[in-house]
Amino acid sequence: MLTIDQQTLHDLEFTTIQGWLSEYAIGPTAQERLSSLQPIALLGEIETALFQVKEFHTIRTTGESFPGLQFEELTKELILLPIKDAVLSQDGIVRIYRASDLVNALLHFFDKREEEFSNLFSLTSEVYFTKEIIETIEKIFDAKGTIRDDASPLLYDIRQQMQVLKNQINRNFEREMRRLLKEGLLGETKETFVHERRVLTVVSTHKRKVHGSVVGSSKTGSLTFIEPQVNIPLNNELELLIDDERKEIFRILKQLTADISHHLPLINGYHNLLVELDFIHAKTRLAIDLQANLPSINEEQCIELIDAVHPILWKNNQQLGKKTFPQTILLDKFSRMLVISGPNAGGKSITLKTIGLMQLMLQSGLLVPVHPNSKMSFFQRILSDIGDNQSIENELSTYSYRLKRMKYFLEVSNRRTLLLLDEFGTGSDPDLGGALAEVFFEHLYNKKSFGVITTHYASIKLKADRLKNAVNGCMLFNTETLEPLYRFSVGQPGSSFTFEVAQMNGISLELIAEAKSKVNEQKVNMDKLLSELQSEKTYLEKLNREHIEAQEVAMQKQVYFEEQKKRYDEKFQAVQSTIAVNNTYILLGKKFQQFIGRFVTKSRKKDINQLLMEEIKKYISVEKSKSEEARRLETLKATVGVPAKKAKKQKVIEVKKDPYLQEKIGIGSTVKLIETKQSGTVDDMQGNICTVVFGFLKMKVEKERLMWVK
Repeated sequence: MLTIDQQTLHDLEFTTIQGWLSEYAIGPTAQERLSSLQPIALLGEIETALFQVKEFHTIRTTGESFPGLQFEELTKELILLPIKDAVLSQDGIVRIYRASDLVNALLHFFDKREEEFSNLFSLTSEVYFTKEIIETIEKIFDAKGTIRDDASPLLYDIRQQMQVLKNQINRNFEREMRRLLKEGLLGETKETFVHERRVLTVVSTHKRKVHGSVVGSSKTGSLTFIEPQVNIPLNNELELLIDDERKEIFRILKQLTADISHHLPLINGYHNLLVELDFIHAKTRLAIDLQANLPSINEEQCIELIDAVHPILWKNNQQLGKKTFPQTILLDKFSRMLVISGPNAGGKSITLKTIGLMQLMLQSGLLVPVHPNSKMSFFQRILSDIGDNQSIENELSTYSYRLKRMKYFLEVSNRRTLLLLDEFGTGSDPDLGGALAEVFFEHLYNKKSFGVITTHYASIKLKADRLKNAVNGCMLFNTETLEPLYRFSVGQPGSSFTFEVAQMNGISLELIAEAKSKVNEQKVNMDKLLSELQSEKTYLEKLNREHIEAQEVAMQKQVYFEEQKKRYDEKFQAVQSTIAVNNTYILLGKKFQQFIGRFVTKSRKKDINQLLMEEIKKYISVEKSKSEEARRLETLKATVGVPAKKAKKQKVIEVKKDPYLQEKIGIGSTVKLIETKQSGTVDDMQGNICTVVFGFLKMKVEKERLMWVK
């Protein structure tokens, strides 16, 4: 079970998160729950709450058509509905109508999405899709939320009579007003309303000239408000009809309330579902605002935060236009106690608070601003000792208060505890306080607790270095500019940079040298060594970063070179193939040029060219056989996978399929030469001969030598 420490909630400023959440909520119930939100006690409840927010986050960030959560809570209506002869107000019935319509839309959204959003869908167990409530209300109310004229026959008659009277009153009034206006008896405003009755504004000096009932006057007394005599009985009759209308509406609402009350369990389900979605949606809006994610949840104790930012600091820096530096931190069973050291104002406390606030948010069912590849787990206790917490009421000094907190920590800490101790051991004599802090640290370590500790004490840093499952870390500091870098580095303790920070703040070198002379030489040398180590580590990190960047550039260049080489090789092969084809055509052309030279055109002998023609036919037959054999070998190689040289010795297999899709070839088709894979476009077709344009070259090619591309 989770033990909630209220001081920890205060120390880690969780109340600020609660305030943000309540502002995102729509209704008062969700606002109240969110303003008092605390870590959840049961692990199953935490996981369910996290998955609900994650699913809602997915809906809101992936453009799903989720209905807008615009509703009013049904608290008053749920109180009245069980009471016999109770009457709901018109606004209350409209709220129920809108709730029913919204829930129907929600159920329609979850239809066929039950598995995808199973945790949110489980909230709909108390409700079901029905039009009965909506249709019952629509018989009485129109689309604007007002009671229809035909809600009952009596109401229809009353309103018809009222309309006739209103028309008559208005006609009478207009006639009187025009007459008095011509006589110059009215003021500039001519008319007004008093007690919802239309009256004339008569100049007071002429009021006795106007027949009617005086119902008031202006503040100065210069104008008198008079109801025309002709309208007095009509207005009185109208008042009676209005009263009749009010009574009939009351009767209608009473009957409608009775009809709706049969659906009390369902309406209660509406209220519960909408309030719960309001509660979860507020968490989702905060997650979107903070660019938060759900890390993977480990059963074993582990905190691996990647690119984590403190949400309060991040929002404040956003408003100021400042950059927030993300931190990457690891706590596991091999490094469960992290000691952070470094200069003041370097970010130690913020790093510690970031870890603590992330854990509180996660265990309260909130997504956290970390990289989604981060890992976290749940703790039974989250305990902090941060800042100057004096107790005036109990007359405790800061150190006394911290000792009482430490006593409590030593009593309750175990392997499921996360400790957050800022400026550990301060508040007393540095040597004595440091010795006591070292003992506390070792005892907390022996309890197998997880912890993050910030300190300036060298003894704590050395102890962390010696303990197997403890680790040092530091906030980096630029030794050249004497400015904090706000980056966390694990593996070594950090120097406090006491004298460097003093120099940065204008303290003279003479005073700093005098201070150094008063400090133990070994301590000065150790701090100097830590400073030099950090400087060297920063330099090595810079070199490593530059090396990685250079590697990336080299790899990009290598990929570019390989792509270029591949492209040029393909071009070279295409050119070689084209040359081979052209050489074949040249040889054929030369051969036929010889045939042409030998052809005799003028001779008396009838069969003088017969031998030449037989030679030509024989040559053509041989060349065609060679061409067909080459095509068959290529076909076998492509479809059966037999190498061309071996295929000559094997029995030719007849391939019935058309692997080259030659039946699709037509004018405008993109094709390739089977032999060379050279691409071209079919410009013309004459039977089995295609005219193909290869770049700047136009060739006539047999269809069998082509493959269809598109």
